[in-house]
Amino acid sequence: MKELGRLLSYSRPYTLPLFLSVILMAVAGFCHAMMALLIRPIFDRVLDPRAAEAPVQLTTIPILNKPLYLHQIIPFPLHDVWQLVAAGILLVFLIRGVADYCGNYLVNYAGFSAVTDLRQRVFERVVGQDAVFFESHTTGRLMSSIMNDVDKIQQATSSMLADWLRQTFSAIGLLWVVLQMDWKLAVVSLTVLPFVFVPTVRLGRKLRRTTRRAQDDAAELNQILQETLTGHQVVKSFGAEGLEAERFRKASARLRSSNLRYAAQQAIASPLIEFFGALTIVILLTYARGQIQLGRLTTGEFTSFVIALLMLYEPVKRLTGIHNIFQQGLGASQKVFEYLDRDQFVKEKRGAVALDGFRKEIQLERLAFRYPTTPDGFLLRDVNLTVKAGEVVALVGPSGAGKSTLANLLARFYDVSSGAIRVDGHDIRDVTLASLRRQIGIVAQDTFLFNDTVANNIRYGRPEAGDEEVRRAARSALAEDFITRLPQSYDTLIGERGMKLSGGQRQRIAIARALLKDAPVLILDEATSHLDTESEMLVQRALSNLINGRTVIVIAHRLSTIRRADKIVVLDHGRIVETGAHEELVNAGGVYQRLHELQFLEADPLVNS
Repeated sequence: MKELGRLLSYSRPYTLPLFLSVILMAVAGFCHAMMALLIRPIFDRVLDPRAAEAPVQLTTIPILNKPLYLHQIIPFPLHDVWQLVAAGILLVFLIRGVADYCGNYLVNYAGFSAVTDLRQRVFERVVGQDAVFFESHTTGRLMSSIMNDVDKIQQATSSMLADWLRQTFSAIGLLWVVLQMDWKLAVVSLTVLPFVFVPTVRLGRKLRRTTRRAQDDAAELNQILQETLTGHQVVKSFGAEGLEAERFRKASARLRSSNLRYAAQQAIASPLIEFFGALTIVILLTYARGQIQLGRLTTGEFTSFVIALLMLYEPVKRLTGIHNIFQQGLGASQKVFEYLDRDQFVKEKRGAVALDGFRKEIQLERLAFRYPTTPDGFLLRDVNLTVKAGEVVALVGPSGAGKSTLANLLARFYDVSSGAIRVDGHDIRDVTLASLRRQIGIVAQDTFLFNDTVANNIRYGRPEAGDEEVRRAARSALAEDFITRLPQSYDTLIGERGMKLSGGQRQRIAIARALLKDAPVLILDEATSHLDTESEMLVQRALSNLINGRTVIVIAHRLSTIRRADKIVVLDHGRIVETGAHEELVNAGGVYQRLHELQFLEADPLVNS
């Protein structure tokens, strides 16, 4: 009920169309019940030539206790019984069709709109999560939840909700018909319903668990698919197509088993209802045979009653199926609500202030950090560092020393475990995330570009930038020459992750993107480590244009690229062990000298051997 209540809360903005759909579905249900009432005059009056030409009474109006005649609902005068009945049938079908169509559209409008709002909120919540969240959840599983799980909810809250209203009001109308015809016989006939509803409710709980398992299996399959397609070059280079095919086959088999288990559980209700319905009809036929012979019951009355009862069993059967679909949607909603309810490790304080530019310095004060997923050990300890505005500071050290982690902390992808990072005296935990990240541009070694045009990738950080600003940034990044040679120049689609471009070209697009953003603080994280010599030379020239006039933090393994840094900070085992210029550190006998010697040892003996 908690999940159901939360799902229904998303329909509040669409209360009016929902309310109108309920009214229209009630009209459609009433008309559906009227069809059963119209059976009686056909057998008793139309097919019997001896019947008197008296007004055709359909039923008694509840509360008013007045008879309802067929001619009262026909908007034009007809005196022949068959004409009245025929007109009544056509009118009932017409009203039912119009009400059902309009009600169905309105409830689907409300359902689709509410679920679209839910999907949007889940997407915004997931995109706004911190780095720890994305370390704990695979891309494939997140995609499966946002698409497949929400699709199950959408099915339950749109088409199934419309059918639920339709069948509910039809059942209510038909129940009234059988009760007002012969309430004692109706009560006896309906005693089988508890034997249907009790197992259905119990089965619904199993269906919810089965649905959740099937959705998890679908997420696993989606994860394998996403990894295999994204890493297709690695798969091919290792000849692992067969291995991936086997992984996919096993995951598909698990999904098939879960779906078959759901199908088996969901199908139980239908034969159960049909068997008890057949049992009821046999009993009624036995009873009616004697009543008709005694003259206590007309053929038309009994036929109308039986048809109404049979029509009643149909919506009951449909409602059990709809109940199962709702359970499926509720099972899918559990994972969706987990994402909505997850507390973020990195979040804005209430009343956080906006950071108005960067002018003075960045200070790291007794900073310590450990990853939330590995709480047993600290990666960074007692880090103290000041970066003045306009300085170029290089972070070097062995792999795993904490260089990239420091950069991630500055952009507040993670929060420090203790200590503080201050920008112009403001603790970054006290400022808004958007204003902090506006001050920082990042060019990483693994450049990510979107499957969009070159121009849109460059203006990603500033969507409002004009075409001339985009071209100026591309020229400064030494990218315009190759861009103009592309088939549609700046309007060329560059493929997923920019795969239609070379590594150096992708990196220069990323530099142009950072140039256009024009952030005062720049983080270069191994920006040239994956490039060949020619591409590295071009990227280094582009970087020199990007660095000009900015505060720069450079993370580098190649020490040759950071000789001109104003300050070199050496990290080892999560601590700052050395600080100084290149000339000071290269002969200081410390970690920097060791790294320098390792990188600049002559490789000629290996080449000449």
